[in-house]
Amino acid sequence: MKVNWQGVFPAISTQFNDDGSINYESNARMLEDLIRDGIDGIIALGTIGENASLSPQEKRDFIKHTVETVKGRILVLSGCTENTAEQACLYAQDVEKLGVDGLMLLPAMVYRGTDREVVAHYQTVARSTQLPIMIYNNPVSYGIDISLEMTAILAEEENIVAIKESTTDTRRLTELQSRFGERFSILCGVDDIALESILLGATGWISGLTNVFPRESVTLFKLARAGRIEEAREIYRWFMPLLRLDTIPTLVQCIKFAEQILERGNENVRMPRMTLIGDERAYVEKVIKEAMDSRINLDKYNLD
Repeated sequence: MKVNWQGVFPAISTQFNDDGSINYESNARMLEDLIRDGIDGIIALGTIGENASLSPQEKRDFIKHTVETVKGRILVLSGCTENTAEQACLYAQDVEKLGVDGLMLLPAMVYRGTDREVVAHYQTVARSTQLPIMIYNNPVSYGIDISLEMTAILAEEENIVAIKESTTDTRRLTELQSRFGERFSILCGVDDIALESILLGATGWISGLTNVFPRESVTLFKLARAGRIEEAREIYRWFMPLLRLDTIPTLVQCIKFAEQILERGNENVRMPRMTLIGDERAYVEKVIKEAMDSRINLDKYNLD
């Protein structure tokens, strides 16, 4: 199975009403804005989508609404964050029927498995669905590093086709390419090493801050892929304080607050998360204001 997962994929937020229910109207507006601004696909119900805060039925309803809103204009990948392989298999089968284009699969949550258990989890889910699957490797957040040796075993599963690489160690991209060639699409999963990752051969970027600044993200990616390094660096330097917001424990709250400031969504989150207050809130406001005051005119890059 071969896929062409390239470009910029925001990991979208799940918009909530003040009472905590899902705000589907707001999510539809957000999707339309992102599509208009040139993104290539989305990850629904990832970390920023607060996957673990939704009920099983809410997850399925949200994916159904997302697929129906997108209408095939971009790729729709769904995060799969479950506590057991059985639950993950059921979820994969259900969203396959709902029409998603692929699955971003995490190790089982809560229990931190051994290498053998993690590999078995991925194998079990992969064999339960026809969907193409992206490995989400994020040892910083989840305490599990899917090593090269584990990846070699998973390469035997035809529908495991991509890796979201979030170790924060850019050397891993080269190691993956050296060992597996073009077997996997490799996508950067950490905002503040995006340019480095693209230059090292990442085919895509799964981003948090793209939700807030999609045109800058798409322009940065295109410039880097075109070898226009100095121009890409100009955007990257401007972008860096914003991209750092994606790397801290309150990344979901930071990104949703930034969406609210830019009128692209609202900051409502579900507990145990709580909206930002005090210095944390003031810092995000400061970073956004400084970015807006020095925002680059992207038209000068003439990418059309």
